Amino acid sequence: MTKVIVGLSGGVDSAVAAYILKKQGYEVVGAFMRNWDSLANNDILGNNWNGDICPQEVDYLDAKKVAEKLDIPLLRVDFIKEYWDYVFTYFIEEYKKGRTPNPDVLCNKYIKFDAFLKFALKHGADYIATGHYARKSDEKMLKGLDQNKDQTYFLCLLNQAQLDKTLFPIGDLEKSEVRRIATELGLEVATKKDSTGICFIGERDFRKFLQNYIPAKPGKIIDKNTGNVVGEHIGVMYYTLGQRKGLGIGGIANHASGSWFVVGKDIEKKELYVVQGDESEYLYHDHLIVKEMNWLGKEKPTTWTKFGAKFRYRQKDEEVLIRFIDDTTVEIKCMRKVRAITPGQMAVIYDNDHCLGGGVIEEIL
Repeated sequence: MTKVIVGLSGGVDSAVAAYILKKQGYEVVGAFMRNWDSLANNDILGNNWNGDICPQEVDYLDAKKVAEKLDIPLLRVDFIKEYWDYVFTYFIEEYKKGRTPNPDVLCNKYIKFDAFLKFALKHGADYIATGHYARKSDEKMLKGLDQNKDQTYFLCLLNQAQLDKTLFPIGDLEKSEVRRIATELGLEVATKKDSTGICFIGERDFRKFLQNYIPAKPGKIIDKNTGNVVGEHIGVMYYTLGQRKGLGIGGIANHASGSWFVVGKDIEKKELYVVQGDESEYLYHDHLIVKEMNWLGKEKPTTWTKFGAKFRYRQKDEEVLIRFIDDTTVEIKCMRKVRAITPGQMAVIYDNDHCLGGGVIEEIL
């Protein structure tokens, strides 16, 4: 019998994924991954939870209930060191540079589809499976059928070998159908709220969390159009391009001109640049450079070729022209100006539903 080890997160998606695989005749084993230890890693906010135990332990107990209900074994594996070395350290270093990284993409590359895959193979698995909304066909990675939940954006750095050993059991389902199945099975996670935010931060205040690792460096907030100082910030690394909330300058502005938005930052000068109004030219760009491109297509286009692209999760695909400058560097030209393209985030390339891979946005031209 073909053995599959499913990453059980304690959520409804992975629970239904495990059920589907068992129904299809696979030998199914669950595994709960513990990737973050708030106390061991000096996260002083780690014990500020709204309850008696941390959210990660709640998730483990939920995963345990799912495994018992489905009558499958549940393993527990720690990847705390791997997560710290390959994901969190990179996350902090990128923020120190004033960039906005996506740790969930790196978690998939290095933890869920690398460390976990190796763990599963060592335990006799033929495949691993997750509750991601994605599909496979003829070795291609395709968007999940539920376009509102498609998660191929976060899977863009997987290589072909990882994909070949992975199953996506719920990729052909709508989210509502997944919850319906879980309800019919009597799973307690059927109505559990989807997790939001970065896994090691959860529902906590993002800026306060970063201050544990990146010292505050206050400076001036400057109107990009006039050069006037309109406020003070606590550190440019705590803000991201396109950000509107949390700037603390609403009372200074002429509200008739609209809200303030972040459009740039200078780490050395400790200056944060803002403009008023969502239509400012400083918020929109159509030309960028992407580094470390992971390409899953057959050939790398060296001349301008039309594809679709996402520059953030759940963004509508943008029509773009791309060309490889070298083996891993891509130049992208958008057919229209796109709001808040952000260095450090991922640019993911699509041919209709086919995810061709992605890379890190290095520079906006």
